[in-house]
Amino acid sequence: MTLNASVFKAYDVRGVHPTEIDEEGAERVGRAFVEVVRRATPGTPNPRIAVGHDVRLSSPAMADAFCAGAAAAGARVTEYGLAATEMVYFAVADGGFDAGAAITASHNPPQYTGVKLVLAGALPLSGDTGIGEVGRLAGGDVPGDAPGGGRERDGTLLPRFVDHCMEYVDVARIGSPRVVLDGANGMAGLYLTPVLERLSLDAVPNFLDPDGRFPHHEPNPLLPENRAFIEGEVTRQGAELGIAWDGDADRCFFIDDRGEFVAGDFLTALLAEHLLRRRGPAAVVYDLRASWAVRDTVRAAGGEPLEHRVGHAFIKRRMREVDALFAGEVSGHYYFREFSYADSGLLPALLVLEMLGERGVRMSELIDRFRDRYHISGEINSTVADAPAAIQRIRERYADGRQTEVDGVSVEYDDWHFNVRASNTEPLLRLNLESLVSEADMERRRDEVLAVIRQA
Repeated sequence: MTLNASVFKAYDVRGVHPTEIDEEGAERVGRAFVEVVRRATPGTPNPRIAVGHDVRLSSPAMADAFCAGAAAAGARVTEYGLAATEMVYFAVADGGFDAGAAITASHNPPQYTGVKLVLAGALPLSGDTGIGEVGRLAGGDVPGDAPGGGRERDGTLLPRFVDHCMEYVDVARIGSPRVVLDGANGMAGLYLTPVLERLSLDAVPNFLDPDGRFPHHEPNPLLPENRAFIEGEVTRQGAELGIAWDGDADRCFFIDDRGEFVAGDFLTALLAEHLLRRRGPAAVVYDLRASWAVRDTVRAAGGEPLEHRVGHAFIKRRMREVDALFAGEVSGHYYFREFSYADSGLLPALLVLEMLGERGVRMSELIDRFRDRYHISGEINSTVADAPAAIQRIRERYADGRQTEVDGVSVEYDDWHFNVRASNTEPLLRLNLESLVSEADMERRRDEVLAVIRQA
């Protein structure tokens, strides 16, 4: 049995298969998860749990082991088979389940495996709220067998999920633009196939066939090398838009008509504006790395911008607290109140297509207003031997700025700001910086802060 303590992360369970977690380890995680669900739902000895898995070669066996453990521990497990992560979120909320599990390693390379865990209503577990307890139980005194458990299969999820998502947009407004699609051989191809049948797009599909080897490129479009293909293809095809998805398809990324990547914070601002125009005044949550474009756009659209710490578990809980209409993260996660406050990779794609068709403009026209005013560095990683010491240097060097420490240290001046935060899994500090003055000013201040961080 292999189950390293290191696989229990801040937001999910994730590690290399089988050297860090194997099938027997997954079986123990399933048992432990049932006990954590029972504690979260008193009076439910046989909780109902929805389970789906991604296309990785290890996923079917890992899902089978997880389900076997959960059923043996007394859960009533409904298995949906191949499913994007957001489809599992939908299944949990739509079916009134007590909990759910998506067997996936998200955007990681093929040798990884893992599981994303949620409670009723698709409320996620995190390192602070449940994952640590799952790890403690799974790695130690794992719960034994309990009566009343069982397993069943359900093949109705995909059409129900697609029906639900299509209700968010007016298909007639989307029209037939030429759009390049890159599914990275991940889970997006599963739901895009029936979605495309309902749209009149001039679609240029690429790598929509799910293949757990990810033969064309890693399923992580946040890295420039993994979106080089779609950026070039948008230009070559003369397309109006490019859309790429990560491995488990709960994130999507956009390329404008000039073949340029659209930053996640700029896309958050656009989606917030579109939804606020449709729904009226509401709160919008965004992560503290984001451009001030989000704050300013939300205010101009009549919304209430609320900055919060990075991470889907924290964002989703904050959305519930304030009943936020929408939330977005720089990393490409977009969350919707009407989707159980959960993140989706399909809904942003549909909404952006609707917005472009409705306004009769190109993506570059909408984004240029942000690029011209908000000069952002993007996220820059630095390997450091002593992260706390580097953070302290930042505090001292920028003591004249307005400092907060919700997540790492954030420093604000009137016309520029930045955040430095530690990675949850690696010896890295991550910098995001923005200037309202000019691109050159952003680059100068970026290099100055990096020098403080990387000081030997």
